[in-house]
Amino acid sequence: MELPLLAVACCALLAFVARPHCAEAAKARHFKWEISNIFWSPDCEEKVVIGINGQFPGPTIRARAGDTIHVELKNALHTEGVVIHWHGIRQIGTPWADGTAAISQCAINPEETFTYRFVVDKPGTYFYHGHYGMQRAAGLYGSLIVDVAEGEEEPFKYDGELNLLLSDWYHESIHTQMVMLSSKPFRWIGEPQSLLINGRGQFNCSMAAAHTPGATQCPAAAVNRQCAPVVLPVLPNKTYRLRLASTTSLASLNLAIGNHKLTVVEADGNYVDPFAVDDIDLYSGDSYSVLLTTDQDPSSNYWVTVGVRGRLPKTPPALAVLNYRPNAASKLPSLSPPVTPAWDDYAHSKAFTYRIRARAGTPPPPATADRRIELLNTQNKMDGGIKWSINNASMVLPATPYLGSLKLGLNKSGLAAPAPAPETFSRGYDLRSPPANPNTTAGPNVYALAHGATVDVVLQNANALAANVSEVHPWHLHGHDFWVLGYGEGGYRGDAADEARLNLRDPPLRNTVVIFPYGWTKIRFVADNPGVWAFHCHIEPHLHMGMGVVFAEAVDRVGEVPKEGMMCGATASALVNGGHL
Repeated sequence: MELPLLAVACCALLAFVARPHCAEAAKARHFKWEISNIFWSPDCEEKVVIGINGQFPGPTIRARAGDTIHVELKNALHTEGVVIHWHGIRQIGTPWADGTAAISQCAINPEETFTYRFVVDKPGTYFYHGHYGMQRAAGLYGSLIVDVAEGEEEPFKYDGELNLLLSDWYHESIHTQMVMLSSKPFRWIGEPQSLLINGRGQFNCSMAAAHTPGATQCPAAAVNRQCAPVVLPVLPNKTYRLRLASTTSLASLNLAIGNHKLTVVEADGNYVDPFAVDDIDLYSGDSYSVLLTTDQDPSSNYWVTVGVRGRLPKTPPALAVLNYRPNAASKLPSLSPPVTPAWDDYAHSKAFTYRIRARAGTPPPPATADRRIELLNTQNKMDGGIKWSINNASMVLPATPYLGSLKLGLNKSGLAAPAPAPETFSRGYDLRSPPANPNTTAGPNVYALAHGATVDVVLQNANALAANVSEVHPWHLHGHDFWVLGYGEGGYRGDAADEARLNLRDPPLRNTVVIFPYGWTKIRFVADNPGVWAFHCHIEPHLHMGMGVVFAEAVDRVGEVPKEGMMCGATASALVNGGHL
């Protein structure tokens, strides 16, 4: 399927408004992918993963700001559909290319081909992943890196670049996991068996067994290249840009490099005011760039440690080696790997998160908002199972993609005008106790936004079903960046004390933000990108269990929607009968 040229041209024009001198250098970059199940050994245990062109993780896409990406995608899975979401790419003018099943498009059926075409409008560290069922947890992901446009420079200097895509890995198939999460009574899937760096990890052994009592030493030379330890080659006295992204299914992570400081310079494709840290938290959906200076003893190599945060760790840390050349890559570091902070040291997490500020020159947020939507995150029961809910409604997606049904004005099953979703929650709700009435209902959770409106969203955390349990939730918004105005403890009141906590001077622009246990987070964005956009917890089981909402934004202003992405549900029959998108 080819997208309308006019729409892409308009998108490109939008991207070039900020960079008029780079328009001539923009390129179309073409990729041909086949998605299929393959045997692979991510942690030296062979399993079935979803691969692209026979490889895992999928191929890295590299482009320059302003380029147009074409991905001709064939679904070679035998029994299930597939879509790809381009995480962090705003899809300005191309909402049908966002890759969200039942929201922006139909799932691509087995043996069908669909072409994604969109402009990458700004530089940064991004990634892509499956957004149908729990296919991301089956390995359907890869890196997407956007360099500055030709003739432009980054606002920081470095001598080389390293890319780390972090993930977690289950030995149980996603189909078994989905049955467990939907079962009555509920069966929790447990913690992942391993953590992966660039798709590679080690199960039931450790490269640093000498420093870990009771651990089994991994073979010095991996028998299987698919799970060989990751080695990062560097030269002494150089500065490297480490691009970091987390596409985990469940785990929140922390990364540290022995004896080395990290300077944070980018978050989610936006420059931040640089600051130095010993380690960095990455929640699912986060991406960062950090600068690393190789100023340590050049006769040694150093450990890179990735550990679990926010949950009681039952998954061993992942390890890689920072290899100071000309030392041998096989030379293991003599020092113990750095120990990541305690999983429940939220003070450490908050201290890092609160330091993230926008770099000078970042557009400030509007001073006031036109609308405020408050979303209470709770864990509930429904018909003998367990769900996650937003304002006591657990999100259920329709058979007909919202973008098509709203564009066509269909009213079957209330698709064109879902019942208004609750915009707030009771201030009397006891956030620190299990819900007094744990029952919830299913809902579409659709919020209609006026074009150009400035929208505030308050994400409010609460106690889960078990006493004294409140989980970390990283929320990701499609189609936009937002300003992170601030965080608070306990219940959001919206009073002068809460407003005083907000940062309107230099809040960072992000596309993913965390809510800490028993706390709230407030964001602001401008609804200036017509389309239908998901906003959801990026933890795969939580989204599968209903933790999300949908923003329907000025759909009447969306350009011509490709029919090929809408031939399912009610839109299929409408289009066959002469309907126009």
